[in-house]
Amino acid sequence: MTPEPDRDWLAARFEEERTHLRAVAYRMLGSSAEADDAVQDAWLRVARSDAGGVQNLGGWLTTIVARLCLDRLRARAKRPEAHVGVHLPDPIVSRLGSAGFAEAADPAAEVELADSVGLAMLVLLETLTPPERLAFVLHDTFGLPFEEIAPIVGRTTEAARQLASRARRRVRGAGTEDAVAERTAGRASPRRQRELVLAFLAAARDGKFEALLRLLDPQVVARVDTGDGSSPLGRSRELRGAEVVARSAFGFRNLAPGARLVAVNGSPGFVVL
Repeated sequence: MTPEPDRDWLAARFEEERTHLRAVAYRMLGSSAEADDAVQDAWLRVARSDAGGVQNLGGWLTTIVARLCLDRLRARAKRPEAHVGVHLPDPIVSRLGSAGFAEAADPAAEVELADSVGLAMLVLLETLTPPERLAFVLHDTFGLPFEEIAPIVGRTTEAARQLASRARRRVRGAGTEDAVAERTAGRASPRRQRELVLAFLAAARDGKFEALLRLLDPQVVARVDTGDGSSPLGRSRELRGAEVVARSAFGFRNLAPGARLVAVNGSPGFVVL
């Protein structure tokens, strides 16, 4: 019989897994605050559990966090009024290196950035059902076998496999503007993405949109999540088409001079303080 692990040892092991667990929760929930809450709730459960018979502690902790995230996604689906208008997942903002890649200040942050995902992909993940999202994230991103995913979603192994396959087709399938946009964004080099950000800021400052128009896909979709409605672009909404998106840069004309280049979920972007 395996003895129950010491509480201090268990806490230390949990801290070793925390960055990974938060990465799982962030991909599942798209919210930094909710990801932190899910990981903390997981610890409260772990602290009350008997971990003596657990052979794969990392897998066990991942399963606990995944179940908690699934519960949160299901609760969110029951109250669609929680997000009025266009909603974007929480961004992960970090320094932008000279080559256009995210620059992490410490190893833990570097792992988290590596495990993060572009905002466009997170938007697509929010179109999935909670079980589809869980199966896709745990298998395609973190490599969990379907035998371990199946009990979490309450399905057979084959049904869990089908959930991930259906999610994969919806996220990566051809024929939708969002999927095309995600594949295009995934192929763009950091240098090209940085060029786009600089062109947007130049259009905002000078009102000259030609250079920005040349960089934008004709079917580009921009999502504006204003939160409390204080954005210079007005209320939350979607902007479609290169010319519409390019001219929206004019809404930043008073903010562009103070813009600072950063990495947003690993890709070039800017913030205004």
